[in-house]
Amino acid sequence: MQGAKRKVVQALLYELVAALFVAPVIAWGFDESLTYSSTLALLLSLVALSWNMLFNTLFEYWEARQVRRSRTLGRRVLHSLGFEGGLVVLLVPLMAWWLDISWLQALATDIGLLVFFFFYAFVFQWAFDALFGVPASAMEACRG
Repeated sequence: MQGAKRKVVQALLYELVAALFVAPVIAWGFDESLTYSSTLALLLSLVALSWNMLFNTLFEYWEARQVRRSRTLGRRVLHSLGFEGGLVVLLVPLMAWWLDISWLQALATDIGLLVFFFFYAFVFQWAFDALFGVPASAMEACRG
């Protein structure tokens, strides 16, 4: 699977599975209803989905221009760090507003989620690549 279809399937699956983990954790951690925390999880997922599409497009654009195009451990770590770092910038203000907490508390909450999502993103993308194959940007060029 390649191109736009790959990006859409990857992003939707990633966010769906993530929301299933995040909503109960927010409900428990902030003593909120599952409905309230699920709504926040949905908002976080919509922001993350948009970021996912943009980030992966930019990452694959960069990746396709590298001399070595295979997805090494280092490249996978770089991918996870870049994706999650961007999310911190986008999600902290949203969480502070929704949960009516300070930006520092929202940052602490986001760091907790970041730790989970760093490993989740790494494992999810590796599993996704194993199931659907790597994108063209990560395939070694034919030398003939």
